[in-house]
Order: sequence, then structure tokens, then C-alpha cells
Amino acid sequence: QVQLVESGGGLVQAGGSLTLSCAASGTFFSIDAMGWYRQAPGKERGVVATGTNGGSATYADSVLGRFTISLDLIKNMVYLQMNSLKPEDTAVYYCYLLGKRRSYSAATDYWGQGTQVTVSS
Repeated sequence: QVQLVESGGGLVQAGGSLTLSCAASGTFFSIDAMGWYRQAPGKERGVVATGTNGGSATYADSVLGRFTISLDLIKNMVYLQMNSLKPEDTAVYYCYLLGKRRSYSAATDYWGQGTQVTVSS
């Protein structure tokens, strides 16, 4: 069974920093990507940052230059360093993993339960 558990969310003032962590339990034949989405009240869930097993990273335009994603595929973990936080970054942040449990299985995405990040002005 796969479980993704996020940590590190909380309340921070504008301009501050937070680091989110996500640990994936379970065994994988391969992990293609891990990343972060977020959902603010009344808005759709959208991608924040994605990191691949090839070492590439992509970011939403709104966080480019402020957020940094890093992956540890030995420990099956993904981190999101968030700097210069703004009130509009307030959302529930979800981590995800795209991978295969077996060599013959299709790639599947797995999701965490989410962690709240609140940025006060």
C-alpha cells in the first residue's frame, strides 16, 4: 500500500519561508516524478512544481524564483522550499508521486492528504 504524508505546513508572515516535506511509503519499481500541487479556497487544484527522476524541475510561473523543489529518490521524498511567501500562496499543498509498483504495471499517480499553508499579510 502506498501512502504519501506531507509535513511542514503552517502559518507564516508575508516574506517568510517554509519548507514542505513529503514521504512516500511503499515499494516502487520506478518513480517517474514527484511534485506539489495546491488548492486555494474556491479555486481549482493547480501544479506548483514538479521534479523528475532525470533531474529536471518545472515550476508554475507564480512561484518561479521563489520556490525550489528537490527530490530524494533513495528515500522516496520530495521537498518544497518556499521563500518570499505571499498571501496568495495560501492554500492546501498536496504532494504527488508518479511511478510504477511493478515493472509490468502502468504508471500511477498517488496523492497525499494535503498540508495547509497560510501566509498572513
